[in-house]
Amino acid sequence: MGNTTLKRSLGLWAIVGLGLGYMTPTIVFDTFGIVSEETNGVVPLAYLTALLVMLFTAISYGKMVQVFPSAGSAYTYTRETMSPHLGFLVGWAALLDYILLPMVNALIIRIYMVSVFPDVPAWIWVVTYVAAVTAINVWSMGKTSNLNSLLVVFELVLIAAFIVLAILKLSQGMGQGTIFTTEPLFHSNVQLSAVLTGATVVCFSFIGFDAVTMYAEEAVDQKTLPRAIMLTVFIGGAIFFVAGYFAQALFPDISGFKVTDDTLPEIGLYVGGQFFQLIFLAGAFAATVASGLASHASVSRLLYVMGRNGVLPKRIFGYVHPKYRTPAFNVILVGFVSLLAIAPSLELISSFINFGALIAFTFVNLSVISYFVFRHKRYKTGKDIFSFLVMPLLGAGLTGILWANLQADALIGGIIWIIVGFVYLLFQTKFFKIKMGDFAFEDADRNTSL
Repeated sequence: MGNTTLKRSLGLWAIVGLGLGYMTPTIVFDTFGIVSEETNGVVPLAYLTALLVMLFTAISYGKMVQVFPSAGSAYTYTRETMSPHLGFLVGWAALLDYILLPMVNALIIRIYMVSVFPDVPAWIWVVTYVAAVTAINVWSMGKTSNLNSLLVVFELVLIAAFIVLAILKLSQGMGQGTIFTTEPLFHSNVQLSAVLTGATVVCFSFIGFDAVTMYAEEAVDQKTLPRAIMLTVFIGGAIFFVAGYFAQALFPDISGFKVTDDTLPEIGLYVGGQFFQLIFLAGAFAATVASGLASHASVSRLLYVMGRNGVLPKRIFGYVHPKYRTPAFNVILVGFVSLLAIAPSLELISSFINFGALIAFTFVNLSVISYFVFRHKRYKTGKDIFSFLVMPLLGAGLTGILWANLQADALIGGIIWIIVGFVYLLFQTKFFKIKMGDFAFEDADRNTSL
C-alpha cells in the first residue's frame, strides 16, 4: 500500500477541461441575480475585475508548479518555501473552499431538480447525485476526466446557444434593446466599492485554475501545467465576461426574477421559452456534474497530500487504493460532506468558499517572493525583480483588495475555521515542539531556472 502512487493519465487539454469543469462556466447564470444586485447592474465588470486579479495569481501558480510539481497546491508551496506550520494553516484554509465546492455543486443540482420536480423531496436528488460522483471518482481519474470533458463541451454549446438567442432578443427590443451597449460595464450609478464586492462574490467562479495544480502527479507531462493554468484562466474568464455581458444587457435589473438566489432557470425561460429552459437546465446540470467531478477529485488529492505528509492521519488520508490508484477514503469522505447540501443557501456557502480561496491565492504569490527572492537571491536584474517581486506583490495586493470586501459572514466563519485548525496544529506539534509532518520536496532547489 505504501508504494502505490497516483496514475499519470492526464494530457494538457484533459487538465484544462478539468479546470473549466471545476469553474462551471454556467455558474455565471446561477449567481447573476446575486452579483447584479451587489454591483447595481454591472456583472461583466465584476468578472473583468476578478479576472485581472486572477491573472497575476495564475502567473504565480505557474511559477510554483514548475518548482514543486506535486499535488497540494498552495499548501505545498507555502510549506516548502516558508514553514511547515504556516503551510498547514494555508492548507487548512484552502480546505474550506475545496471541500465546500463539491457541496455547492450538490446544492445547485438540488435547486435545478426541485425547480423541475417540485413534488419530489430535495434530499433524494442530493443523495443520488453525491453517490454517483463519489463512485466515479473512486473508480478512475481517467474516467472522471473523460466524462468531465464530454460534459464541458455540452455546456459550452448551450452557452453559445444562449448568446445566439440573446442577440435575437436584444435585436427585438428586450432589455437594453441593442447588442452593443456600455451599460453592462458602466453607468452613472456604478460605485467602485460595489464592483469590488461583486468581484469577491464572482472570484469563487474562477476557482478551478488553481485546482489544476492538484493534478501535478497525474499529468503525463508536468511541463504542461503552467500552460494549462493560463489557458483555464483565459478561457474561463472570457466565457464569464461574454455570458455576463449578454445576461446583463437582457436584464438591466433583477426586478423581473422571482428567485434571485439562482436565476439560471428563469433566464432560460425568458430567453428561449419552456423548451429552451429545459435544455438550458440540462446544460447547467451537465456543467454542475462536471464541476462536481473535478472539485471532488481535487479536494481528495489535497487531503491525500496532507495525509502523506503526516499533517492529517496518514493511514486514512494518505491511502491510495491499490487497484484504482485513487485516494479512495478521501473521495468517500468528501462525498459524506457533500450530503450537507440538503439544507444551506448558495450565497452563504459561496461566501465561505471565497475566504479559503483568497488565503490560498495570497500565499501562492508570497511563496514566489519567498522562494525566488529570499532563498535564491533572484533580484539582481530588472527582469528578475519584475518577475519574482513586482508581479507577485501585485497579485497579493489585488487579492488583498478583494479580502477587504469580503462579506462579514465569510470573515467570521473563516476565522472560526482557522482557529480550529490552529488548535489542531498546537495539538499535533505539542505547542510547536515538534515539526508538522514528515514530507519534504527534495528536488525543489534544482528548479530555479524559470
